[in-house]
Amino acid sequence: MSTEDQSQHKPELMQHHPPPKVSRASVLTPVFVVFVVTVAFAVVGIVKRQHSSTVLAKYTDTVSAPPVSVEMPAVRQTAQEIVLPGNIQAFSMAPIYARTPGYVKAWYHDIGSHVKKGDLLAVIETPEVDQQLVQAKADLATAQSNAALAKTTADRYQDLMSKNAVAQQDTDNAVSQLQARLTAVNSAEANVHRLEELQSFERIVAPFDGVVTARNIDFGQLISATGSTTTAGAGTIVGNKAMFEISALSTLRVFINVPQIYSPDAKNGVTATLTLPQYPGRKFEGRLVRTSDAVDPATRTLLAEVDVNNASGELLPGSYTEVHLHTQNAAPALIVAATGLILEADGLHVATVDENSIAHLVRVTPGRDYGTTIEILNGLKPGQSVITNPPDSLNDGEKVRVVPAHKEPGAGQ
Repeated sequence: MSTEDQSQHKPELMQHHPPPKVSRASVLTPVFVVFVVTVAFAVVGIVKRQHSSTVLAKYTDTVSAPPVSVEMPAVRQTAQEIVLPGNIQAFSMAPIYARTPGYVKAWYHDIGSHVKKGDLLAVIETPEVDQQLVQAKADLATAQSNAALAKTTADRYQDLMSKNAVAQQDTDNAVSQLQARLTAVNSAEANVHRLEELQSFERIVAPFDGVVTARNIDFGQLISATGSTTTAGAGTIVGNKAMFEISALSTLRVFINVPQIYSPDAKNGVTATLTLPQYPGRKFEGRLVRTSDAVDPATRTLLAEVDVNNASGELLPGSYTEVHLHTQNAAPALIVAATGLILEADGLHVATVDENSIAHLVRVTPGRDYGTTIEILNGLKPGQSVITNPPDSLNDGEKVRVVPAHKEPGAGQ
């Protein structure tokens, strides 16, 4: 190419063309996309956090509620009887003490002996009392002689006084002397009678028909005026006991404590049945004969006595028995676990759970206590779920978490 041609095309190459124009929409589109993505991620994060917070709050509420196990109370129609523990006692029981000191000369009945009223149980040898009685009789004879002499003297003075042979003062002195001597005679006679009574106590006799249940004496043993004595070295007395104990066993007394709720049924004449562990399957009939007519404020029970015929001698005083006291009307009762009872200041309560797992404390009236279970006579309705293991901190209206009964409380879900 020639120089001229080159010079002609050069200006064209040297010309400047303006840059292409960029639209605003093309610039904003990527920014908007980034913003939308950022907002979407933020919304998703917030929603996830809210969901996690809701789940955590629900889990916290569930776990924080105290775990409890519940059961439905069993409905039982109470039988026509009340079963109460009883204590059998002899109808009459007498410890026999000595009334005079001495030594055991002989005894004739041992434990288990059946005796009649007036039977001789033992004889006490009382040499001191015997000598005192001899002396008292001699003193009585002396007093009687002095009284006879005083009477003779007084009679003489009164005869002479009628003849004005003696002074009135001497006659009065003689009469007064006679009265003093007669008083001395009465005193001596009383002393003789006292010693004769003491001497009669040498013979120990049975006060009523019964069985000898204890003998605490033996031959030659020292007897004080309060019973048999035992010694331990140098004649030191270490204890006094009744010489004998006698119990009347043909009829026995059985004492029971009737709960206040059943006190209206404890009426005189009510039939009672006794069962004893040593006689399984056997029953002994008795009858309620009296009550204390007052409820013990400490135990809220009524003391009652049931008498039972023991002509066969099979029942022993001091034994434990279960007394089935027959009542007039049966009443339905709900049976709950004894562990479900809550003791409050105003009485016994149980905790129930409604369909919303809310606990409610209900005041109840208890009936018979069976050990692991107990009767509820009032305050609880059939069909209410009762908490069997209420925590000490449980409050009325508190939300609880019901767990199966076989799980340990707090073991988790």
